[in-house]
Amino acid sequence: MDAELFPRGRREIAPGAAHLPDWLDAGLQRALLDACRAWARPPAGLRTVRTPGGHAMTARQVCLGLHWGPVPRCPACRRPVRDNPDCPGPHQYPYAYSRTAVDGDGAPVKPFPPRLGALARRAVTDALGPQALPTAPYDIALINFYGPDARMGMHRDADERADAPVVSLSLGDSCVFRFGNTETRGRPYTDVELRGGDLFVFGGPARLAHHGVPRVRPGTAPPDLGLDGRLNITLRVSGR
Repeated sequence: MDAELFPRGRREIAPGAAHLPDWLDAGLQRALLDACRAWARPPAGLRTVRTPGGHAMTARQVCLGLHWGPVPRCPACRRPVRDNPDCPGPHQYPYAYSRTAVDGDGAPVKPFPPRLGALARRAVTDALGPQALPTAPYDIALINFYGPDARMGMHRDADERADAPVVSLSLGDSCVFRFGNTETRGRPYTDVELRGGDLFVFGGPARLAHHGVPRVRPGTAPPDLGLDGRLNITLRVSGR
């Protein structure tokens, strides 16, 4: 919105988690949308992710740098168990990172663009301060497309070896982003409206907080962007 009774400003949602409204200007939003459309094309393009139980996630996804998805067994120990103290490690199950789209067309994942790494570092600096910058470079992007009925259940981003802050960029339709706690998927949590152009960063004590998207608000995208739906770009450090 161009004018509001109470203008939106930076907001700390929890220690280590910050929301910066309108962080992406209109030109950068359009450039990222154009790039996302190119990344979504095959090979290793946009796909429907299925949980280990066979449930299809309603948000579709494409990955850059490394591919994230379900695996039939841990790549290191080859065992289909959530915990294995004897794994030569790191133990990854039921989800893991790989170099190919193992649950898609099997093609090598597209490279992670350096410009996204620079954008992630600027985002962390603006949201949490330069002291929160990781020493390792950002090297993974998970891009989720949400249609009008898509949602994302409460989960933690815990498959990376690094504890660098997660950077989340929103394009298109607004959504309700539910940011919770590190212990459970339930309360306490805070619902935050994320609009197109907003930035959300979480690290430090909030790095492993549960979070999700209970609903999207169709028809709320900036009209001149040319996007029906919501794109969320999350940038991470793999630690590999």
